Amino acid sequence: MKQTMKFGILAVLTFAIFSFAMVTSENKQIDISVSTIEWIGKKITGQHTGTIDFESGYLTFEAEELVGGSFVVNMNSINVTDLDGKGKLNLEGHLKSKDFFGVAENPTSQLVFTEVKGSAGKYQITADLTIKQIIAPVQFELNLTQNTGSALLVIDRTKYDIKYGSASFFDNLKNKAIDNEFELAVSLKF
Repeated sequence: MKQTMKFGILAVLTFAIFSFAMVTSENKQIDISVSTIEWIGKKITGQHTGTIDFESGYLTFEAEELVGGSFVVNMNSINVTDLDGKGKLNLEGHLKSKDFFGVAENPTSQLVFTEVKGSAGKYQITADLTIKQIIAPVQFELNLTQNTGSALLVIDRTKYDIKYGSASFFDNLKNKAIDNEFELAVSLKF
């Protein structure tokens, strides 16, 4: 009887440990030195492009499938790539000002996955994006291959109280109107 009971307890413990190991999640840190975010902001008369840097981030996996993720972006790193000299400095300064991202008061933005659907490297993500301490949901597709990933996010800036130059809020802007949406092309290495 004691031998059978010992065997039963050992079997239960082995199953519990094996089951725990099967559902253990793993956070894979992104390499912020090579992961990139390229932005495009459009207006009636054209567009501007640039980059912004990750401060940190990770993707969470269970059994090789994506189940979560979280990223922090350094808003002080806003960089304009389509202009030089004074024009570049002026636009970077304006984007960092209270008219846009208010970087002095809001030095970081954050993206936290709230739902992940899909498998085999192709995922539909719902996430909470925090800009200027305002949280709003975003949805996008994330494609993963080995230790790389890519996504294109389209963000409505007005959801984060960024209304400068928006024809949705100001009349008579004519050719000075700026699109409400901007794009973020994200490339991840982890």
